[in-house]
Amino acid sequence: MPGQQDTPKDAIVPLLLLISATTGLVDAVSVLGLGKVFTANMTGNIVFLGFALAGAPGFSWQLYVTALLLFFGGAGVAGRVGKIHALRSRRRWLLWAGSIEAILLGLAAICALAGGTLPVEIAVLAMIALTAAAMGFRNATVRQLKVADLTTTVLTLTIAGLAADSSAASGGGNPNLGRRIGAILAILIGALIGALLVLHVGLALPLALGALITLGATIALAHDLPHDG
Repeated sequence: MPGQQDTPKDAIVPLLLLISATTGLVDAVSVLGLGKVFTANMTGNIVFLGFALAGAPGFSWQLYVTALLLFFGGAGVAGRVGKIHALRSRRRWLLWAGSIEAILLGLAAICALAGGTLPVEIAVLAMIALTAAAMGFRNATVRQLKVADLTTTVLTLTIAGLAADSSAASGGGNPNLGRRIGAILAILIGALIGALLVLHVGLALPLALGALITLGATIALAHDLPHDG
């Protein structure tokens, strides 16, 4: 795992909660503005791809294949970046990861602003590709952090764990209760804000906001980490 001096996982929780909110922003843009496609949640794309292949109206297989391929590519690059930084400090690794994700989201925001000068199809595919690559990169990075109940993009297991551990059969214990609720609220609030921005302002602002949150949160955390390596 990158970094010889590991940071306590609790110190990373605020960062992951903040960038979880950007998942809502990104999917608000993709679902509401780019044609009923997810660029953070690949499970939804697999389901939608099945609908498209069955000939269901309103579903375009090209969008889902683009998102899946670029998500896969972004995750692959993140794995490579993590390997390169395996013997270096976690600070440097996180700064690289946050910067790359922020750049990809920023480029997507630029594509949204340039939508009037580009063919609509090209602008849409470019934004799907860039945001999917960013989310794939993030997922692979977060996976290496191994912080329970904070994948930043998927809530199915988080909600299941919240319910299962609250049951009488489990003894009433609920580890990471605050973290789980925080993750759910972060994505919900991000989706709410993202939807309001998409519906009333446009696509560029939520993407730019996602880039700023990701970069700012990463810098804030990395500032307190050692410069070793």
